[in-house]
Amino acid sequence: MTAGFLEIVAPGLMTSVQDLGRLGSQALGMPVAGATDAMALRIANAVVGNPENTAALEIGYLGPTLTAASDGVRVVLGGKAKLTLQPAGGGDARAVKPWRSLLLKRGDKLTIGAVEEGGVAYLAVAGGFAIPVFMGSLSTYMRSGLGGFEGRALKAGDRLPLNAVAVEGDERELADQIDYGSGAIRVVLGPQDDRFTAKGIETFLSATYTVTKEADRMGIRLEGDSVEHTRGADIASEGVVTGSIQVPGNGKPIILMADRQTTGGYTKIATVISADLARVGRMTPGDTLSFAKVEVAEAEALRRAQEKQVRRLIDGIRTAMPDVTLDLNALYTQNLISGAVDAPSGY
Repeated sequence: MTAGFLEIVAPGLMTSVQDLGRLGSQALGMPVAGATDAMALRIANAVVGNPENTAALEIGYLGPTLTAASDGVRVVLGGKAKLTLQPAGGGDARAVKPWRSLLLKRGDKLTIGAVEEGGVAYLAVAGGFAIPVFMGSLSTYMRSGLGGFEGRALKAGDRLPLNAVAVEGDERELADQIDYGSGAIRVVLGPQDDRFTAKGIETFLSATYTVTKEADRMGIRLEGDSVEHTRGADIASEGVVTGSIQVPGNGKPIILMADRQTTGGYTKIATVISADLARVGRMTPGDTLSFAKVEVAEAEALRRAQEKQVRRLIDGIRTAMPDVTLDLNALYTQNLISGAVDAPSGY
């Protein structure tokens, strides 16, 4: 028995179940997968009282429309998009705020529009989903049809089983916004930076690159100045990590992302530091970026600072103010002035 379902009316462009990833299985050839913006996932889960690694719906570009088939399910959208709630049994639809929890009752319909900042957002559900764990994770690895909900992106008609029925209680909200940072994407050079000429390294660190349409959860291909090798792009295949920047024979960098392969045979000029992975994961085709070199010690300090920000945001989650919507139609039809007095001048 489950606590009910979320029924998918329309799936959006790319909606899948993701947690923080399938760790510890790369030696078996299994990619990590998981959220491309781990910060947003963790904080959204905290708003609805979940452990930070609870699987949520990762929404790419355009969100789904879903209906509650449960006596109560509390959700929150971690990210910025237009949200519309259509109450069960009719009544006027109303806008809902992101980063503020919402209790859906049976038959309520929630529509999530286009993601307005970054290419990704997360719908966290109190209690999470009652779906089978695969190799220690609920993350979906779509290229192999493994994990998540039937190993694929969601489609119309899917019914996602829930672990818990939400109870009445105060809604909660994020008090501040996530600071993803700005400026150049910071990288640590290597491990094959010796396979690039001095000019190639200089080009990589000075050029402005554009995210191409060939950008997905596996990797982000960049367009811009070609990076020059010393003796070709191919190496013996070896392990790669999220954020590895491969440079194939055409000299155009590729940033490997959550659904990356576990090994690769192209030279890797650098690796995106972990503190900047969420910012890269939010990029969309047409965005521009540049790279800046940092040392390992600085990268570690930046990651610690980011974790302090996450903890501060989670600690600052507060009880939400009542979500009161002003009914202008009712206001305009009421006589708010009971009378008038023509007072003599001077009074």
